[in-house]
Amino acid sequence: MMQFSDFPRLRLRVYLGPGDWVGPGKAELLEHIAETGSIAAAGRRMGMSYRRAWQLVETLNAMFRDPVVESSRGGVRGGGATLTKTGRAVLAAYRAAEAEARRAASDPLQDLRALLGPAGD
Repeated sequence: MMQFSDFPRLRLRVYLGPGDWVGPGKAELLEHIAETGSIAAAGRRMGMSYRRAWQLVETLNAMFRDPVVESSRGGVRGGGATLTKTGRAVLAAYRAAEAEARRAASDPLQDLRALLGPAGD
């Protein structure tokens, strides 16, 4: 649960074209896929359905020249998913942009915090 001390905060969404963007949710999904080796498990960690997680992966794969996630169907070992080289590059670039934006916005966010009223008003 977020605390008042967590605010103000910055959320970055990078628009790559009309209707195409990478933001915190897609980046988190990619991180969970990398950690779990599974689109379904990544979606569960985020509280989303398998169908929604797959839709986001398909959207990401369609955005870039090369696939971001590769998956394999079940079988003896149950299939899985991995980030491709492009997927790792997309995630790294997004996280770098996010960190840079946070650094750049640090002072203005502190200025905004100083202007806030008491919590709960």
